[in-house]
Amino acid sequence: MVRENMLPVSVVLVTKNEEKNIREALESIGGVSEIIIVDDFSTDKTVEISREFTEKVFQIEWKGYAAQKQKAIDLAEGPWVFLLDADERFTNPLFEEIKRIVAHKGDYEGFFVPRRNFFLGKWIRHGGWWPDYTLRLFRKKTAHVEARKVHEKVTVRGKTSSLENPLEHFTYRTVSDYLKKMEIYSRLAAEELRAKGTKSGIMTMCTHSAFTFVKMYLFRLGFLDGIHGFVLAVLYSYYTFLKYLKLWEASVDKS
Repeated sequence: MVRENMLPVSVVLVTKNEEKNIREALESIGGVSEIIIVDDFSTDKTVEISREFTEKVFQIEWKGYAAQKQKAIDLAEGPWVFLLDADERFTNPLFEEIKRIVAHKGDYEGFFVPRRNFFLGKWIRHGGWWPDYTLRLFRKKTAHVEARKVHEKVTVRGKTSSLENPLEHFTYRTVSDYLKKMEIYSRLAAEELRAKGTKSGIMTMCTHSAFTFVKMYLFRLGFLDGIHGFVLAVLYSYYTFLKYLKLWEASVDKS
């Protein structure tokens, strides 16, 4: 059952060992009718903390980013769904804007939300990191998560628009955080490229990674974020190199 006299939005999250993030994420949500958490059998206090905020905590074995998020959406009972990550935070202006949106009952099926991304504690305003619109608020009946291994996204049938007020996204609090996630994402991205029939070699690795750095640091003005912008451009360049390296590795006969 959804809670009465609350904002008719179901906020859904998927989690795995997020005890460092989950409390602040849930505290930021406010008075919504439903919070749903799909957890991949966390071994820390993620589930314990989550149950302080909602009884709808479901432990489901990991099926992939897209499938896990789709499962969380399927469990929602409300007409509107907001997809939130554990390292993201609602802001009060965003919450008030969503109130107006769902009360208006317009003909939009989904809304893109800007994200204010933080890297090593700094708000990154350039390099393609701001405003970083992503579709997060949508009517459940018209939406689904694209079946991709990585960089999954929600699509809706119908009109979309954009909200003005941002989520806050506290991504990569340390360089080690980035490197841990990069190992996972680069493997999944390589698998996706291979499934599409993409080939890789030394020129592909070098040109794609070099272009990633130039695009972020120069074309998208990452240099205006100082050393943070430089480090991000280097890390993303390395990620690009790594996914094409893993794609090449998968094609090598290891016998």
